[in-house]
Amino acid sequence: MNPRDRYIETLTFGTPDKVPFHPGGPRESTRKAWRTQGLPEGVDWFAYLCETIGVEQEKLQTEAVRLGVETLMMPQFEEKVIERKADSQIVQDWKGNICEISNEFDVTYLRYPKDFVTRRWIKCPVENRDDWEAMKKRYDPDEPGRFPDDFAERCDKLRGRDHVCGIAWSGPFWQLREWCGFEGLCMLMIQDPDFVHDMIDFWCEFVLTVTERVVERVRLDYFHISEDMAYKAHSMISPAMTREFLQPAYEKWIKLVKAHGVPVVDMDSDGFIGELMPIWIESGINVCDPIEVAAHNDIVEYRRTFGKTIAYRGGIDKRALAKGGGVMREEVMRVVPPLFEDGGFIPSCDHGVPSDISWPNFVEYARLLAELCGWL
Repeated sequence: MNPRDRYIETLTFGTPDKVPFHPGGPRESTRKAWRTQGLPEGVDWFAYLCETIGVEQEKLQTEAVRLGVETLMMPQFEEKVIERKADSQIVQDWKGNICEISNEFDVTYLRYPKDFVTRRWIKCPVENRDDWEAMKKRYDPDEPGRFPDDFAERCDKLRGRDHVCGIAWSGPFWQLREWCGFEGLCMLMIQDPDFVHDMIDFWCEFVLTVTERVVERVRLDYFHISEDMAYKAHSMISPAMTREFLQPAYEKWIKLVKAHGVPVVDMDSDGFIGELMPIWIESGINVCDPIEVAAHNDIVEYRRTFGKTIAYRGGIDKRALAKGGGVMREEVMRVVPPLFEDGGFIPSCDHGVPSDISWPNFVEYARLLAELCGWL
């Protein structure tokens, strides 16, 4: 099997020759720590990991091609420092948020999740309907540069690929939270639900328009939704509000991609997702990640409850990986073999790999995982 076949077979409860080896990805601070713990300077961490534990990396037979579709706002806001303090700085990020971050970080750290950056929100870009009218102009599907000039050629090359290709979007909750802020969005849901519905309808149509232009040209392997909408023990909004505000968008998106043969619809949310999963399953979502154990998610119990209606990625407690040894092994064996009985599971660290997981402990964990997944 090639990587594409294996990914689809695994997450659709098929019969892969082995399970994809995805131990989890480190953040920048983690890689920095690993360089002092045995990971050499100047090497790719994953290639060196595979070499260390004896996993032979697969070589693609086809060119690795990206869609190149810009799903973010166009144009973006200027990234700039507004005020510098002794230990922190007030900045404007590319999304138009004004926030305070440590002087340890550059404003560009807010663009991509290369590390964990704590911030204090000061002002969000959409506070009223005038702000909203201005924001809408940044999401024009026909904006020059939204699709690369060679988009048709890329799609042609992707038809016979052996690597995984898909498209990822912010879910309606995630996207509106970035426009209005968490508190602002939650207040609007109570005080001005029509405004919230208007924003969600706009976002839904933007995603549909762009996605349709993609799936009409090439069959994708996944449609990924980022929706972080849960605390450690409960969801951020009630299941009833999730059904009212968010589910209609999910259903429209999934109807489109399923009609074009996309096999995997993956929902990503941190926090406790137990009360949200039934809604996601109803909507047609068939994969979920990262299943954070510290947030009271029990992936083994979820499999008993939901059966093969949903597959998973993640699910291995990062805290156990940090402890290493017998604690690590007990956690991996608690999760991986029981879920492998039914399939539909790509095991991994249950979020970005933090810096308290040492390089030796990560290598030990990765070796065990590679054995269980059939790579050793």
